[in-house]
Amino acid sequence: MRVPLRWLSEYVDLTVDPKELARRLTVAGAEVGEIITSGTWDNIVVGHVEKVEKHPDADRLVLATVSTGTETHRVVCGAPNVKAGQNIAYAEIGARLIDGHTGEPTKLKKSKIRGVESEGMICSEKELGISDEHTGILVLPDNATVGQLIRDVIGDTIFDIEVTANRPDLLSILGVAREVAALTGQKWRDPPLEYPESKSPAKKFIKVEIMDPDLCPRYIASIVENVTVGESPPWMQERLIAAGMRPINNVVDITNYVMLELGQPLHAFDYDKVRGKKIIVRRAEPGEKLRLLTEDEDRTLSPDMLLICDAEGATAVAGVMGGGDSEVSPQTKTILLEAANFNGPSVRRAAQVLKIRTDASTRFEKGLSRDLPAMGTARAMKLLVELCGGKAAEGHVDVYPRKAKEQRVTLTMERLARVLGLDLPTSQVRTVLTSLGFTCRWVPPAHFIVRVPYWRTDVSIADDVIEEVARIIGYDQLPTSMLRGAIPAWIPQPLTELRERVRNVMADAGMQEVITYSMTDLESLAKVLPREELAINKPLRIANPLSRQFEYARTTLRHNLLQTLAANIGGTQNLIELFEAARIYIPREDDLPHEVETLTGVLSGRHPDRWGQPTGPEADFYDAKSRLEFLFTDRRVQTDYRDANDFAYLPGRTAEVFVRDTRIGIVGQVHPRVATGFDINRDVVMFEVDLEALLPHVPEGVEYKPISPYPPVEQDLAIIVDADVPAARAIEIIKGSPLVAAVRTFDVYTGDPIPAGKKSLAFAITYQSPKDTLTDADVAKQRTKILERLKRDLNAELRT
Repeated sequence: MRVPLRWLSEYVDLTVDPKELARRLTVAGAEVGEIITSGTWDNIVVGHVEKVEKHPDADRLVLATVSTGTETHRVVCGAPNVKAGQNIAYAEIGARLIDGHTGEPTKLKKSKIRGVESEGMICSEKELGISDEHTGILVLPDNATVGQLIRDVIGDTIFDIEVTANRPDLLSILGVAREVAALTGQKWRDPPLEYPESKSPAKKFIKVEIMDPDLCPRYIASIVENVTVGESPPWMQERLIAAGMRPINNVVDITNYVMLELGQPLHAFDYDKVRGKKIIVRRAEPGEKLRLLTEDEDRTLSPDMLLICDAEGATAVAGVMGGGDSEVSPQTKTILLEAANFNGPSVRRAAQVLKIRTDASTRFEKGLSRDLPAMGTARAMKLLVELCGGKAAEGHVDVYPRKAKEQRVTLTMERLARVLGLDLPTSQVRTVLTSLGFTCRWVPPAHFIVRVPYWRTDVSIADDVIEEVARIIGYDQLPTSMLRGAIPAWIPQPLTELRERVRNVMADAGMQEVITYSMTDLESLAKVLPREELAINKPLRIANPLSRQFEYARTTLRHNLLQTLAANIGGTQNLIELFEAARIYIPREDDLPHEVETLTGVLSGRHPDRWGQPTGPEADFYDAKSRLEFLFTDRRVQTDYRDANDFAYLPGRTAEVFVRDTRIGIVGQVHPRVATGFDINRDVVMFEVDLEALLPHVPEGVEYKPISPYPPVEQDLAIIVDADVPAARAIEIIKGSPLVAAVRTFDVYTGDPIPAGKKSLAFAITYQSPKDTLTDADVAKQRTKILERLKRDLNAELRT
């Protein structure tokens, strides 16, 4: 909300510096995001056009003689609206302006135009940086002092206020004035509302019927006859421009002006175009169409949209935008003024579906007071009578099926002291609330009955009132106090703790963490999951998706990691390692989805050499497996790997991860078909771990094993087994020996002289005793027992 301080000062006296005022507003909750200072123009003054002559060598140019009070200058000008007797903005040589053609800042220099030297420039609004208007010069009020600096005439300081969703009252100049008054100890002034009425009752001109009062609690229709549609007065145009709006004509400008001034959106219809002289407020019918003001094609409306209709059809989408059929034009003579209250969520949904966001919808969707339309009507009618030469019909047609009850809140001093941490005198509480427009009635011995003003729709409970007291006193004035009461008992969350530990471990392993959106689309999921699975277990669709790309809750992290990888590959072969530990959402029939904590990682690219260049081997299955082993070792979990097939993985290079008989994950090379679907043209390996399935197998507490003071003995052992025997099975048997401290596979070999259908597995075994130093005989004895178990369980033979 842009708030020009010149306009604001009409409703409240500004007694503090703008920067200090901005600070106070921000601390009180009305954050001033930016202070915009217009009118900092140097060498630009008020000039008076004494006479206008034709240019001797150009039909579209004129020579204007401009007086600055002490001097006169001849200026070449091409604006069609320059006339003798006008006060204008005259820029002297050296003035800094905005180029009217390029929009770039420029410095005015002496120049000859068609052979005639121009001693300066008569400026348009665009050249002054006020607006984009460049068709004519800016004409200043007749009472402007010739020779006075322009910044003293039309310059202003503008607050750009970031309005929170619960404070629609701050989307108005008067609403901000009330805040300023409370913060500076002043009183605000309401704008005048009285205007003369004719003896023709408004109810004779128009009838109003509300068919859906749940979406339209109130509708006021007023009539103004004999209006003259034309330009708004300069003062109104200046205020609208300063507030960020483009002037259109006096009727439309008045509706916008009142909306900015009071916060009540209004709409003006050409009364003669209202068919049947009746307004009907109803939901749209299926397939109903309407052409909106700014568009060339009809829009198809949905039944949850509220429409403003006449006797023959729709004329506007309530709270969003009017239609073209009843638009005010220069030929309009009678105005039907609409001031209504619409359901906020309904307006918001309609604006989202139509992809139209207007100043009116922004206000309605936040929830406006039902009392505001009456004030907005009176103010707009007064301006229409004064500025358009109109004649107001007597009264209004005010359809108000269910009047809102006055909001009253009981505030106890005990609750006030508990929340704020200090005891305030009742007089101070009353002063603060009264300054904001609340009415307080003290009820002995210890509470107030507070009447909430109509414009504060966000206040409904005692703590809301306490917040008002706190922010006006100043949060920085509240005392610091220690926490009181018992500290809540710690509630263990083992799954969350495991996820956080996993994140740290994967980062320690050298991988980069990413965070992706929880929402996705079916096309992305279909790249990594079989379509049959998506058809059977269709992901949960979001009721109000932001876009088609974020329409469904993800059931896997695969596509997110692959999309991120594709976006970061570029043209290099650098090794990229990414992971994410987050939730996926598995659908359940007639219930909310099951939220599963999942770890997914991807690796792709070549390992760096000693100089950091990507010339080493490509990341493969064993790189992905090593990252998992790093995790499982940290969590002290024993796993084994079994051959597997999966839609997204390459057969023969994929393994499922098991803890005992529980499947906890999968690791392998991404199928080239899947990688190509993400525009990845190199090998990618990926792993996934179900943290929820892993959790029961993670030992609790810390396992302590004393370090043996005796030296280890390392020996290699090579065996021949069937080709389908996994190395992990042999390792499990070897680790069954009480003297084996560690074992690792360092070679797998097939081919001559190994028999067909067989393979050679070579292990490095570390023997160590916690009690004494091992002898060769001790090691040989354990080695013999290990070979016997391998022979018995795996039919293994010692390779010689």
